[in-house]
Amino acid sequence: MLPSHSNFSGKIHGGHILNLMDQIAFACASKHSQHYCVTASVNRVDFLNPIEVGELVTLKASINYTGRTSMVVGLRVESENIQTGKIKHCNSSYFTMVAKDENGNNVSVPGIILDSEQAVRRFARSIVRQEQARHRSTRFNASEFKIEEHLEVIKQQNAKLEL
Repeated sequence: MLPSHSNFSGKIHGGHILNLMDQIAFACASKHSQHYCVTASVNRVDFLNPIEVGELVTLKASINYTGRTSMVVGLRVESENIQTGKIKHCNSSYFTMVAKDENGNNVSVPGIILDSEQAVRRFARSIVRQEQARHRSTRFNASEFKIEEHLEVIKQQNAKLEL
């Protein structure tokens, strides 16, 4: 990583890492689907350890799940101090990518072969993550939201209710 990739604190800027992750997710999904792919969503981005200027960054990607037109690409970011050889896990995330045809329409993607316990675990985890996301999105819809269910929890937070 170069000094031009750093933020004001001298660490590599998270936005730069997200950009790299998006490029790798695109490459992985496009290779699997043999189509142009776009990012539909990014699920949870946790910056676990900072990346220093001068460290070598490795991004690993795998297709964890395939739907009809979408794929979940699991990404892992590691940095290595090239002088000491110490490797740090810096980030993991899940990108949902959608395959497109030459007219921009969604196109079917091939399924994946689950050939290991790890592949089955990743696939099953993706299914659960999708179900949780659906539940989150409907629970807080304006038409579904019940304020009384949340007031006690909010009162325990760093917020002042003025209703």
